[in-house]
Amino acid sequence: MTDGQGPRRAGIVDAHHHLWVRARHPQSWIDPVTMAAIDADFEPADLAPLAQAAGVTATVVVQSIASEAETVDLLGIAAGDTLVRGVVGWVDLTAAADVVARIDRLRAAPGGDRLVGIRHLVQSETDPAYLDRPDVRRGIAAVGAAGLVYDLLVRQHQLPMAARLAHDLPEVDFVLDHLGKPALGRPEMTEWTRGLRALADAPNTTAKVSGLVTEVERSPWTTGDLRPAVEAALDAFGPDRLMYGSDWPVCLLASSYARWVEALAELLGGHDEADQASIWGGTARRVYGLEAS
Repeated sequence: MTDGQGPRRAGIVDAHHHLWVRARHPQSWIDPVTMAAIDADFEPADLAPLAQAAGVTATVVVQSIASEAETVDLLGIAAGDTLVRGVVGWVDLTAAADVVARIDRLRAAPGGDRLVGIRHLVQSETDPAYLDRPDVRRGIAAVGAAGLVYDLLVRQHQLPMAARLAHDLPEVDFVLDHLGKPALGRPEMTEWTRGLRALADAPNTTAKVSGLVTEVERSPWTTGDLRPAVEAALDAFGPDRLMYGSDWPVCLLASSYARWVEALAELLGGHDEADQASIWGGTARRVYGLEAS
């Protein structure tokens, strides 16, 4: 798969990255001390050379704050960018019947045809039953009815709740971000594996192999640190329900863009070409309905 300079295969889809300019959309979650590596602006011109070097020809940019204005800006970027083919944005899921109207307004904005999904920062919710709430579920059902994917950003203790949601709303397509943030190298991995399998049992779910390098407690991390999570995900979902994501620029807290691509290439090296092709791009194109790239 690799020759030390990135994947030999071109046409990779990066199904998960972010873009932000803090003067327009402040990222209050960034601690300038512990997150100094990402306490900066990140724009398409910063991503393009990294993606090109890795063989990436299409990406999905994902919201980072609870703001429809941010989503409108991301759609505008996608409208004029040959690399960004999809946007996972944000709407207020609890806005009752207005969820549909909010999605319609996003679709009417420049680049609105690039809207492929909606996400909420469930990992930060203090309500332990957030995804069980009727108002939230009505909002997510509206997302699915609009033909959009719902991205699940949850921590491992929230996986059982996410699994209930996916089983109860079979008409919605769900994508798990960052494999549910496994506690790599810690005893909680048993709990994570159980929750991951429960979610994967719902056939309307897929998952992103992304965000793992920032879940390793020790530094520097090794490919071996990541292997248990990747192998568990392959076992639970299978390669045709997994997709690669860089989580750039957040990945810069623990890795370069190229190093994460190399690590995943090594982890997938024993799988056949068809399986690897699914993870590197096929699944993302199918699930998000991306144009051929």
